[in-house]
Amino acid sequence: MKIGYVGLGKMGEGMTRHLKDQGHEVIATDVSDAARASAQEYGITTTFNLRELVDALETPRVIWTMVPSGDITQSVLTELSEMMDAGDTIINGANEYYKKTLEHGAMLSDKGINLIDVGVSGGQEGARGGACLMIGGNLAIAQTYDQLFSDLAAPSAYGYFGSVGAGHYVKMVHNGIEYGMMQAIAEGFDILKDAPFTVDLNEVSRVYSSHSIITSRLMSWTQEGLTQYGADLDEISGSAGSGGAQGLSQSEAYWTHLAAQEQGKSTPVLESSLDVRKKSQEDPSFQGKMINMMRNMFGGHKIK
Repeated sequence: MKIGYVGLGKMGEGMTRHLKDQGHEVIATDVSDAARASAQEYGITTTFNLRELVDALETPRVIWTMVPSGDITQSVLTELSEMMDAGDTIINGANEYYKKTLEHGAMLSDKGINLIDVGVSGGQEGARGGACLMIGGNLAIAQTYDQLFSDLAAPSAYGYFGSVGAGHYVKMVHNGIEYGMMQAIAEGFDILKDAPFTVDLNEVSRVYSSHSIITSRLMSWTQEGLTQYGADLDEISGSAGSGGAQGLSQSEAYWTHLAAQEQGKSTPVLESSLDVRKKSQEDPSFQGKMINMMRNMFGGHKIK
């Protein structure tokens, strides 16, 4: 199909290339001249701004937004709502707080514009070769774009979870689980580093990644990262970063913690992982290095 795409960052660039490889006609835009130029080099049509993007699409339009959550997403959706027509659809793939997605859905619905919210997992590798998609929105509208979701996802790696907000809610909890898993790996390798034996962390990560109970993509990325940066991770900051563009309070793990509080449920693993990242800002640690290394390997996040 012909699809508009807003945002050519770490995930967006890979997804637009994957869509083109799958035979879709993609028209994309980004505030970065360099990002647009890179897309053009791959044969993707780009526009200078949102107005040009909307004008380049025939009704009913479908535009995928992949920009940072919060103020930027709010701005983009508001601008698009003033340009698009009733019956058009916006698919928001950002890591957005589900309560904001509910607000966005209501705002767009008042103008007759459909909103589909999609949580996207898999990092840069998934964006380029097949991601995991968690979909929310009106079922009939979502089914209209089933082929699009199938083409973007790895085999059998997408699902529909309910009305507007459900996709981002499921992705929010996914990232909360991710924080806990990364913290467990970081703690384990921190203990191994100071073991009363000469333990090769690279070799440990290789063995852990080979048919053990804790074999996982995170463990495989740990192995790749220790090989690339060295077991001491000297190049990497010990102040652990977060997925939120505005810090831990805007991360999906923190939003998951808030959801648990609203339900009166205990989440000690999640709370501990958030606390460690917060404390590492003033007291850098090897655990912080491990977390930054893993985030760099799967998402291309900065190591400093």
